[in-house]
Amino acid sequence: MTQATSPRRLAPRAAAAVALSLAGALTLGAAPASPAAARPAADPLARYHHQHLRWKSCLLGPDDTTGKELQQAGAQCADVTVPLDYSRPDGRTLTVAVSRIRATDTAHRAGALLLNSGGPGGQTIGDPPWVRKAMKDVGARYDVVGVDPRFVGRSTPLDCHWPTGSMIRGAGTGRAGFDRMAAFSADLAARCRTHAGDLLPYATTRNTARDMDVIRAALGERRISYLGCSYGSYLGQVYATMFPRHTGRVVLDGVADPARYSPRLLRGSEEANRHALRGWAGWAAAHDATYRLGRTRDAVLKTVDSVRAAAARTPLRLGGHRVDDHVLPVIVFNGLSQDNPTAYGDFAQGVRELRRAAAGREVTPSPWLASTLDFLLTGRESAYGSAQTAILCGDVAAPRDPETYWRDLRRAGTADPLFAPVTHDINACAFWDPPRERPTTIRDDLPALLVNATGDPRTIYQGARAVRRNWPSSRLVTLRGADQHAVYGVYGSTCVDTTVNTYLATGRLPDRDLTCPRPTTAGVRGGGPAST
Repeated sequence: MTQATSPRRLAPRAAAAVALSLAGALTLGAAPASPAAARPAADPLARYHHQHLRWKSCLLGPDDTTGKELQQAGAQCADVTVPLDYSRPDGRTLTVAVSRIRATDTAHRAGALLLNSGGPGGQTIGDPPWVRKAMKDVGARYDVVGVDPRFVGRSTPLDCHWPTGSMIRGAGTGRAGFDRMAAFSADLAARCRTHAGDLLPYATTRNTARDMDVIRAALGERRISYLGCSYGSYLGQVYATMFPRHTGRVVLDGVADPARYSPRLLRGSEEANRHALRGWAGWAAAHDATYRLGRTRDAVLKTVDSVRAAAARTPLRLGGHRVDDHVLPVIVFNGLSQDNPTAYGDFAQGVRELRRAAAGREVTPSPWLASTLDFLLTGRESAYGSAQTAILCGDVAAPRDPETYWRDLRRAGTADPLFAPVTHDINACAFWDPPRERPTTIRDDLPALLVNATGDPRTIYQGARAVRRNWPSSRLVTLRGADQHAVYGVYGSTCVDTTVNTYLATGRLPDRDLTCPRPTTAGVRGGGPAST
C-alpha cells in the first residue's frame, strides 16, 4: 500500500488443513492428553528451521543502488530456503532474500526486528539502513532484518508478464468504459494463469507469515520483534495470530483493519483522499507563482477537474504515453499518499504537465510523472503488480460477477467522479481462482503499538481506531492533522518516533493512547505526546 498506486510505498484443502494443524500444535503448545502425547513430535520443517545461512555482500553489481546503501550501512545478505507448499515441506522450495544489520550493543541485545514496508509486493530488503537510523540509540540493540517476501524483489519471483505494474484503474465513463476494465482485468488474470499458474496458490499472507517464522528459526531467535507499515501491518497481525509464542514487540504503522482487508480494500477511502486532495490544493495555491494551477484552493481543484474531463474526452499525450479516464484518476490517487513539500511539489508539477497536455501542447513528463506513467502503462514493474495481485486475490475472495461492481459504481453516482471510479472498479481478482485457505481471524489479545495519521488516505484512521477497539491490549499513537501514509521515521514527528523507540527499547506500551501534533513543517521534529 505504499508503492506507486498500491492500496501503499497480493494443495488441496485437506492437505492445507493438516499443515495448519501441525503449525498450531507447534506454536500454541496444546496441553498433552497422555504421557505419549507429551513426547515432542518430529518437526516437519526441521530442515528449514535449522538451515545454515550463508551471509554475503548485498551488492549485486556496480549499478545496484540498494546494495550500495546496504553495504555502506554494514549490512549483509542471505537467502533463506522455504517450502513452496507448507503442506508438502519435502517438495519444491523457494528462496526468500533477507538483509541484516547486526546489533552492536551486544550486552543489551533485544533480538531481531523484522521489517515489512507494505505493498503487498513491496521490497523491504533495502530498509534496514533508514530504519536503523530512525531507531537512534535503540537500533544498536537489535539485529535489523529486511525481507523481500516470497515472490518479491530478490526472492524467487512471480511475474505474469503484464503490460502494467498495477491492476488498479478507474472505471472510465459509462458502461462501455466499465466493460473495457472488465476485459482488461480478465486479461491480467489470464496472463497470471499462463505465466505463473504453478505459483499463484501459494502467494498468500499466511504463507508469507510462515516464511517469517522459518526466518526467525534460521536466525536462531526464540522470538522476533516486528515493524510493519501499510500492508505490512496486516502481515504483522497475521503472523502474531499464527505464531503468538514467537512474537516479540510489534509496531504497526499505517494500520490496516483486517475487517476491511480484501481485493477491494480501497473502498471507503474516498473521503480521506478528497481531504488529502484539498490539502494539497491549498498548498499548490500558496505556491501559484511556481506551478500556476490557481490562486485559491477551489481554483486548483477546478484545474484538476478540467484535466479529468479532458482525459475523458480524448486521451492526453505525454511523451510516448496516452492518458485516458481510466489512468488519469490513478495518477491523482498516486500523488496523495505523502504530506510533505517534496511530494506536493512533484504532484503539482505533474498536474501542470497534464494540464498542458490537455491544452494540446507537447509535454516531456518530469521524473515523478514519467515514473508513474511507466509504472502504469508499461511492463517495467510487471513483477510488482503480479505479486501484489496474487497475494490480494489469494488471501480473500472477491465478487466474481461483474454486475456487482457495476451496481456499486452506479450507487456511487456522479458525486465523486475522481476517486469512486477507482475504489469501486472491478479488478483481476474477480477472475481469479478461489483462495485455498480461509482469511485469518485475528486474535483480540495482541499487544502492539499502533501508529496512524488522522488524514491517512490509504489506511484510513477509522480503520486504526477499529483495530484499537478490538485489541484492548494495544495502544494507538495518533498523528493529528497530517494526510500522511506511514509516519515513523519518515515524517519528522519527534513525538511519534520517540514513542516508538521507547517501546522498542523497553517493551512497555504507553499507559494510554497518545496524540501527537503535526510538526509545524513536515520534516521538522515535533513535540512530545499528549494523552487522549
